[in-house]
Parts: sequence; C-alpha cells; structure tokens
Amino acid sequence: MTRNQPVKLLQQQKITDTLEKNYMPYAMSVIVSRAIPEIDGFKPSHRKLLYMMYKMGLLTGGRTKSANVVGQTMKLNPHGDQAIYETLVRLTRGNSALLHPYIDSKGNFGRQYSRDMMYAAARYTEVRLDKICEEIFRGLDKDSVDFTDNYDGTMQEPLLLPASFPTILVNSNQGIAVGMASNICSFNLQEVCRATIAYIRDPGFDLLDMLPAPDFSTGAEIVYSPRDIEQVYQTGRGSVKIRAVYRVDRKNGYIEITEIPYTTTVEAIIDDITELVRQGKIKEINDLRDETDLDGLKLTLDYKKSADPDALMQKLFRLTTLQTTFPCNFNILINGTPRTLGIKAILGEWLSWRRSCVRREIAFDLEKRQERLHLLRGLEKILLDIDKAVRIVRETEKEADVVPNLMRGFGIDAVQAEFVAEIRLRQLNRQYILQRTADIKSLIGEIEDLQSSLENQEKVDEIIIRALETVSKKYGQPRQTRLIHEEEVDELTDNQMIEDFRLRLFLTSHGYLKKMALTSLRSAGELKTKEDDQIVQELEGKNKSDLLLFSDQGNVYKLKCYEVKDHKPSDLGEFTPNLLSLDEGEHIIFMHLTEDYSGHLLFGYASGKLAKVALSAYETKTNRKKLVNAYSIASPLVAMYHLSADEDFAVQSSIRKALVFNSQMIPEKSTRTTQGVQVLLSKKGSRLASFKRLADSGIADSHYYRSKNLPAVGSYLKESTLVDRQLGLSGV
Repeated sequence: MTRNQPVKLLQQQKITDTLEKNYMPYAMSVIVSRAIPEIDGFKPSHRKLLYMMYKMGLLTGGRTKSANVVGQTMKLNPHGDQAIYETLVRLTRGNSALLHPYIDSKGNFGRQYSRDMMYAAARYTEVRLDKICEEIFRGLDKDSVDFTDNYDGTMQEPLLLPASFPTILVNSNQGIAVGMASNICSFNLQEVCRATIAYIRDPGFDLLDMLPAPDFSTGAEIVYSPRDIEQVYQTGRGSVKIRAVYRVDRKNGYIEITEIPYTTTVEAIIDDITELVRQGKIKEINDLRDETDLDGLKLTLDYKKSADPDALMQKLFRLTTLQTTFPCNFNILINGTPRTLGIKAILGEWLSWRRSCVRREIAFDLEKRQERLHLLRGLEKILLDIDKAVRIVRETEKEADVVPNLMRGFGIDAVQAEFVAEIRLRQLNRQYILQRTADIKSLIGEIEDLQSSLENQEKVDEIIIRALETVSKKYGQPRQTRLIHEEEVDELTDNQMIEDFRLRLFLTSHGYLKKMALTSLRSAGELKTKEDDQIVQELEGKNKSDLLLFSDQGNVYKLKCYEVKDHKPSDLGEFTPNLLSLDEGEHIIFMHLTEDYSGHLLFGYASGKLAKVALSAYETKTNRKKLVNAYSIASPLVAMYHLSADEDFAVQSSIRKALVFNSQMIPEKSTRTTQGVQVLLSKKGSRLASFKRLADSGIADSHYYRSKNLPAVGSYLKESTLVDRQLGLSGV
C-alpha cells in the first residue's frame, strides 16, 4: 500500500449475509440458551442456580446467605450477580410467584403482587432448597441425564434436571427471546399428576375432566370459558380471563379486595382507580387504601352510601386490571427446537423424555448390581479354600504379584482378584464370606427384574406413575384459583358502563355545542360564549339519549349524548364543524334529544309548505353517524320543531299576513325529503317569513287568524290582537 492510497474503511455486504452471520447466531443463542424453557420446566438460569445449590448441600442442610449462592452460581452462569439474584428471588417461597417454590427462603423477597415492594439485598436474605426439589434431583446421581462442561470448562453441569413430575406445567414460566416468546401458566400439582397418569394409561382421555383450568399462586378467580380453555389446551395459544376476589362490608361501607390476577400488581390497580376517579369516570369511591401486611394482600375501597358495591366492582372489573387475561403461549424447547404445543402434546413429550430418564436410571442400577454380582462370584470361589487364598498372599514375594497369583490360583479375573486382595485379615472367616455370598441369590433376582423393566415399557410407566402418585400425595395442595362459569358472571355492557344523568345542551349561533349536568348548572354562573355569539337553542335530557343535529344543508348528524364531553360554565363548548366534520360552510341549525324516537318533526319552508315527518324515520339499526337527505331543501327552511303531541302554531308571511292552525291539520308523510303540504298561500309574491309555536308568537287573539281549512292566505296583523304592540309593529 502506497502512502497516498486511501484506506478502505467500509465494505459493502448484502443485508442477508449480515443477518446470517451476525443476527441469526445471536437470535439462536437467546432462544436456545436463555429465554425459552425446556421440557424439564427450567430455563438455563434456573437450572444452573438450583444445581449449584444442590452441589452446595442445601437440599438437606440449613440455610445459607443468598450472596453465597449467587457467588457459587457464577461458576456456571456468566451473568452478573444481580441478574442471578433476581432469578433466585422469583424461585423463592417468600416471593409467591410460583405455586410450588423451589427455594425455602428467610427474609424479604418482595411479592409477586407488588411492583414497589423491593426485595432485600442478597447479603441479608437466607435460602436453601425446598423439599420438593428432592423430586427435581432424584436420579441425578444415576446418570439419568447428560452433563456438559460449564462455560470455562472447570466443572460439569446437567443439560436437564430429571424432574419426576411435569414441572413445565406446575409452575408458570415467562421468557422473551428474539422473534418469539414463551408464556406458560401454572396448573395445580395434583391435577397435573392425575392428568399425566391418565395420559400414560389412555392418551385419548378427556383432559378437561382431569385438568379443568390453570391455577395461579395469587389465587383470584378464573372466568371459566370451555371454549377458551379448549383452545389453549389444543393449540398452546389463547387467553384465560382472571378477576379479583373481593368482600363487601355493607354495614361499614367498604370493599376489601384480597386476591388479584397473577398478571397485575396492587400499585397498577391503585393507579388505574385513581386515574378513573380523577377523570370523573368513577364517582362512587370516597377513599382507597393499600392495607397489605404480613397476613397478605388487602386493598380497601370506601364507597358512597348511595352506591351499589357490586355494580361498582363490575365497573372496576371492566375499567381496571382487577380483571385481566393471562396470554398463553406454550413455546418449549424440544431437543433444541422451539415448538408451541398443546397440553397433551406437552405431556407426550414429557413422558417420552421421562421414560428415557427412568431407563437410564434402571440401566445404571443394573450395571452396579452386575458389577457387585461379579465381585461376589469371585468371593464365592474363596469358599472353596480360604487357607489357599491366605497361603498365596503370604508366599507371594512382591505386592504387585498378589493379584496375578490369586487370578491363577482361583481362576478369577483381575477385578475379582483385586476385590479379594482388599479383604482385611479379620474378615477372612467363613461367617463373613457366607454372609456376603448369600447376597448372590437376591442380586440375581434384582438383576432379572431390572432387565425385565428395561425391556418392558409398561414397567417403566408404572415406575413413573408411582413417582407421580407419591409427589401428588406428598406435595399436592388445594386449588388457589377458583372457577366461575362465564354464564354465572354478570358483566356490564358498554351501555351499562355509561353514567346516566340529567343534563342540558346549549347550541349557539356560531355553532358551539355545550353539555352540562344539571347538578353543575345549579351552582353555575353566567354561561360563557363568544362576544358576538348567543345561545339559539337549549334542551334538557339524559346522558344516554340519542342526539340529532340538523344542518342547513339537509343533513342530520347522530351522536350518543355521552359522546359529547362534559363542559364547565366557563367553556365555550364543542365546535360542531370539528365535532361532526361538517362540510365547508355547513352549519347546525336545530338539535333534538330522544330515547325512543317518538313524536314528529314539523318543518316550515319559505314556500309556505309544512312537512310533518315521524321522528322514527331517523332511527337506524346500524350506528350511522350521518344521514343525508334528512329533509327537503327545495325551499329555504324557516324553522323546525319536535312534536310530542299536536299543538297550535302561527305562521306569518313577508307581507304581514298571519295564520293560526293546529298541527293535526298537517298530514304525516312517510319520506324524509317530502316538501309537505301547502299551508300559507302566497299573495303578491309573498313568502313564509316566520313559523312559531302559538305560545311564542305574541298573538293574543288566535281566533281572528285561525282558518278552518288549509291552505289559506291568512289575515293581516291587527295591533289589537297582539300581546306586545312593539313586537307587532316589527313583525312576529
């Protein structure tokens, strides 16, 4: 390379090659060596920790400081001490994360149900293996599983632990790998053992009879859905709905929540409820306290005297994590390959693996007994002439020649001769030798039994079944999580979740819509509007009513009243063009609240025609937000009214002729876009200029303007027939 030749720092490479060389090895390492549990129910970090505690003698001895365990585990686990200690914490009895903890603990290890309750440092806490770990390590010293070198090659560790029951299902396990995850819920130990035994005897058994649903260490209740459970059992994917357990003290007005779903924490629930109260979505709660102590979890809600505590809890179930789901993803490493399996498939894989463990234990015992028998066969030949054996040893000049001379003297091999040569002088008596050789017969029987078991799968299965029965009887406990059938659970609908209260709506000329509860109006001062704005219509109704908003372009916009947010007197309100996405230049001119779409709408047009349309014409089965062609736009709309019953109206023309009539005289039309019928006849090119209820028209003597037949021209306004002469002079 010359001095002036540029150094090539960057090298082009295909992205696929980069992924294959750099990303894929990392991803596989995380999947296989870190995040996904194997068929023995453990991730590598769990297995290394428990095995090191086993090697430290903590299965039978007293407790030791957690820091000692963490330090020793670092011989197998190359991660930092904090990561190892966090793994240890979750496996302890004190943390309550597992149905059957593997570590018996002393000290503060936090709680599964608390986000903020921190565990004490490793130097303060003490641990030892729990008794159930006897079943985890049983057979480990009989070559039941393979061993491998640790990360620096200084010691050996097991690839799997020979658990005698399906730990993969008994304790929950979560892991996030690269591109995949695993989330296995826990099941009751007795039910798992029962289901496994049933599977061994008949793989076609009804799983739901033996294993009705998951079981969680935090208790709570499962809203039982056979459909959802079957999906999880068959595919290994799905969700289980869990809800908190509570008790109501109606006398003192409080609710005690004593068990919460496994997937949430007390602090998360408190945050949810606090936010709901702050937003005004929950108004029935006076106080909320976390009274968790050494006796266990307790969350207390003081509710208002007017509140229904059960209805309040239904709201909280709907709006907070007091009711949540456990997302199941039974992703397990099988022979180094991640597979998502249903329950029966997991039992099948576990049984296949467990059979291999048991066969290896049997083969180990068989080999040991065969070796023992071989030695005793050599000892048996000594019975023929003990004196000869003594003489051979005594007359041999060199120690190295003792074994060869015994081999030649009695026709035994080197192993047998070595065994005989190691017998002490005091044991060279007939009684000792007869006692030892008496074991030959029993050993032969044991060897035959072991060989038979090794070759007979039914006997292997019986060994597995006996172990499962023992585990179930010794360590089984009642279900922590109770089942409630979904049909027995009352769940609030979306409509029931909405608070219904009396309110008043205000519409302004500039298109602002303001919604206020009547309770707020009692103490409200002047309602705020823009300087040049004014209220043109106000309605009183309920929060669950349907709101119809008519525009000047013949459209009607439909909303649920609760979809409009509550306002304060100082608020301007919702700007309807933004709220309804109105077209350019479109304005809202009329609004109506209804719960049952009863009554009629009466439209008055400048042409002198009036149209009477049933309000039910605007009711739709689907939740449509906009109805076009809500009314006729062939002639300008002067005014519109809602009729609960027929009433008197007054119309006035542009030449000050007035006409009074009853709406009963207007026939109902079936189509929304009808132009209606002629009511006020035009004279000299006049048009209908005013359309009001008679009570609002200012006309005192209605008989003068009333016509028996329609249409009619009407009568000129007379000052004597008006309530307010000034009003009459300028037109009604």
